[in-house]
Amino acid sequence: MNDTAVPLPSARPGDLPLDDDAVVWSDRLLPGDTRPLVVLLHGRGSNERDLFSLVPVLPQDAVYASVRAPLPHVGGAPGDSWTWFRSGLPGSPDPATAIAATAGVLDWLARVAPNARVAVVGFSQGGALTTQLLRHAPHRFESFVNLAGFSIEGGADAEQDTLLAAAARPVFWGRDPADPVIPADAIERTMRWLPEHAQLTVREYPGIGHSISRDEIDDVAAFLHRTLLQ
Repeated sequence: MNDTAVPLPSARPGDLPLDDDAVVWSDRLLPGDTRPLVVLLHGRGSNERDLFSLVPVLPQDAVYASVRAPLPHVGGAPGDSWTWFRSGLPGSPDPATAIAATAGVLDWLARVAPNARVAVVGFSQGGALTTQLLRHAPHRFESFVNLAGFSIEGGADAEQDTLLAAAARPVFWGRDPADPVIPADAIERTMRWLPEHAQLTVREYPGIGHSISRDEIDDVAAFLHRTLLQ
């Protein structure tokens, strides 16, 4: 999971903005639109078309926006392979770029959906980014879905995490307990951190590896219906 470093300046909020032209929408939100929105965050080395394939089996009472990560994935197909942040060691992304990517998503939401109720669904590195959004803007989201992801060491300061514990936002964490990609120390970190900082639903799907199953998506659909659409 190591990446060749992508040259970046020192990360500041907004350094990693999203490309408005690289978003796949189920239906565009209009100014003042208050329909619920689900934001889809793909994994490392993928793109905005990936998770959009799940939309037909998710609740149809929401608008879906699948966004592209801001950094080209080194070694992937040019223009078709993207990453949210520099990975560093497996399960331990560079926290500065993780914070900058978090700011980019929040800035994008402020532009395109200032009035919408929002949930976020992420897979793998996108799942890790959901924990970042939880840490930095818990009240901006109704709920969070982390599929085969993890929490990021150094992704927020202690004061932010203390405030987050009081917010107790709904989080769904789905994974294969034998996931061959996410290392054990990242899972152990997340197992310690999430129960203390969220209203947590945990589901395990043995045998799916580092992927998403139909049973898992059915559970995600029920979670979104309960936390976003009721």
